[in-house]
Amino acid sequence: MALVTAAGLAATAPAALATAPPPAPAAEHGYPLSPAVEAVMHQPGYETAQWGVYEVDPSNGKVIHSQFARQSFVPGSDTKLVTISAAWHSLGPDHRFTTPVYATGTRRGSTLNGNLALVAQGDLTMGGRTKPDGSVDYTNVDHTSANDLPGATLTPENPLAGLNQIARQVRQAGITRVNGNVIIDPRLFTPPALDPQPTPLIINDNLIDLLTTPTRPGEQAKLFWRPQVQPYKVNFNVKTVAAGGSTNVTVTASPDGTRISVSGQIAAGTQPLLRTSPIMDPNAFGRTALIEALGRAGVTVGANPTGPNPERRLPASYAHDPRVAAYVSPPYRQYAKLILKVSHNLGANLALCNMATLRGSKDCFGGGFAVEHDFLTDVAHVDPKQFQLDDGRGGDATEKATPLGLAEILGYWLHTPDATAFRLSLPILGVNGSNAISCPHCPAKGKVFAKPGTVIGIDRLNNQFAVADQSQAGYLLTDDGHLLIFVVLVNSATAPDIQGVVRVFDDTNQISALLQEEASAHL
Repeated sequence: MALVTAAGLAATAPAALATAPPPAPAAEHGYPLSPAVEAVMHQPGYETAQWGVYEVDPSNGKVIHSQFARQSFVPGSDTKLVTISAAWHSLGPDHRFTTPVYATGTRRGSTLNGNLALVAQGDLTMGGRTKPDGSVDYTNVDHTSANDLPGATLTPENPLAGLNQIARQVRQAGITRVNGNVIIDPRLFTPPALDPQPTPLIINDNLIDLLTTPTRPGEQAKLFWRPQVQPYKVNFNVKTVAAGGSTNVTVTASPDGTRISVSGQIAAGTQPLLRTSPIMDPNAFGRTALIEALGRAGVTVGANPTGPNPERRLPASYAHDPRVAAYVSPPYRQYAKLILKVSHNLGANLALCNMATLRGSKDCFGGGFAVEHDFLTDVAHVDPKQFQLDDGRGGDATEKATPLGLAEILGYWLHTPDATAFRLSLPILGVNGSNAISCPHCPAKGKVFAKPGTVIGIDRLNNQFAVADQSQAGYLLTDDGHLLIFVVLVNSATAPDIQGVVRVFDDTNQISALLQEEASAHL
């Protein structure tokens, strides 16, 4: 079965949440789950599913609920709790990626007889989401999920902002002409075989955004696309149909990704529809984008602006070459917040490569997982055998985690100076991030901080969706300000249609809300 992961699912408000006083505790397993929670778990679609639950009071270690807490479950994007915890600690919350540009060759006045080399540093956004206050912007449904989830929107920042800043610095360094080439140096690490694949240079998450807005029935819809860099072209043929009609927009692209076609129809009166198309060669794209940015800044480049990136012309080192520009990223805690809030798959996979480079390794798997293993054993003091991981995002049903292991990662954070920053980086129920739309009016709104995980596929034999995982892991804040750790996972659920998949997502949020309400009432 081909598996698809989602950052989170648009959800509707669950029904009114009932509470019931907990029964007597059952030894070290804590209290039995309340009838309200059990009722959610025994709805249609969960007949063959397995639920894992763990809830603990970190102030005294008291276990409140424990169901299959030491058994392995598919964690989906809750894998990111492990990946980003390791990266946050290893890189440091204040770590900034500095992407330099060197002038190789000789200078005669304002002319460089040589090349400009941008040395990619694994910066996730290259300024494309940075707000004026230095924070990293996000929307609750990220553009990276636009082809899978409804409601994806764009942040207003310019995806080329980092390259524009670099170009202005080159001009300020006194260079107005380059009698040579512009080259992207991608030698930081070897891009691993992951989906999405992290690369040393990333512009706009290696995506072209395609935003279709309806006009009047019978007329051509409007297209906004970005970033507009040669030789990328878009052929747009989407008609606006009457309000209430169906919306069906299809995106195709040439093998090299530079010729994109957008076709279909969109209903009048609906919200703009976002789709994306992949940038197949990030280095060639980045090279052309930088040449174009230099032109806007008043720097002429003699080389052909399009075509492959001439990596073979890079020097062995830049020991004797002046640095003429550098883009400095926001602190890593901002990237971690983006990754956790929207379940940014590319950023989580990239974190493995970021950690690998700390050890001077170009191997994202060997180097990254070695750092992650050491973090678990030596820093967080969590048994790494509670996890089985093969990427940073949590995109494979062969990956495993125990509820107890996830809870111990969450517990680690409470003993660090970044405890509050980490908690606020998680989606907040009914407020923001992947869980923003779920439970917007329930009493637990704003009091559940949790990372959702989703792995879904198709059961073709029975013509239904197979939900390999839906989970929530994070913190419950009781009404009197007490903080609890909780994990809820369900594996092997089924759904008849996509709305049924959304219901599974809602159910895990409903259980999270019930646990918060019950804890507020009885602790």
